[in-house]
Amino acid sequence: MTNPVQTSLLSGIDPEITARLSVDRRAFFKRSVASLGMLASAPMVLAVTAQQAFGQSLPAEIKDVLNYALTLEHIEDFFYRSGLEADGLIPHEYMAIFTHIGLHEAQHVALLESVLGADAVARPEIDATAGGQYADVLTNFDTYLTLSQTFEDLGVAAYKGQAGNLIGNNDLLQTALQIHSVEARHAAIVRKIGGKKPWDGAYDEPMSKEDVLAAAQPFLA
Repeated sequence: MTNPVQTSLLSGIDPEITARLSVDRRAFFKRSVASLGMLASAPMVLAVTAQQAFGQSLPAEIKDVLNYALTLEHIEDFFYRSGLEADGLIPHEYMAIFTHIGLHEAQHVALLESVLGADAVARPEIDATAGGQYADVLTNFDTYLTLSQTFEDLGVAAYKGQAGNLIGNNDLLQTALQIHSVEARHAAIVRKIGGKKPWDGAYDEPMSKEDVLAAAQPFLA
């Protein structure tokens, strides 16, 4: 699967940020690759850039949106890590797909944590069974697939619902939209694996923060 989150964003960074940092982009990217290792990508470097350029000056409402997104990404990251570690859960023919999805979610977590720095929320206690409602989630692939679709559809609706709150920061908005598009691709392939249409209609509906958190709450231990 092609991951749009890997598309270079360096050319889109606000010139004021570059001036404020007073660094050569290529040198900065090389240093970031050296320090971030396998996690290094253009959006990851953008995250570090934003943190250094704005630091604690990020508006409280933007921090709130990013921490909200980070909480959801933590749930997804935990869900895919747990599934990939569960022996025999994911059929061999789908292992590569879920490995890639899991890697993407881990990258989303790392990116958001880098932007937020010390303000990033800690990973919450997560219960993949939702208090026993999905007790066989890590032993029954059909149940796992159902929850995967649920989480991916929820992520798409959540990012769409919060996009307007990031309009004041074009760089973060662009990155959020790139994550949104990747979540939509995840949702499509998971639906296809489950024998469903990759889409429901011509338009996706956003969800409010309150509704998304209500849906996610059972998975927070």
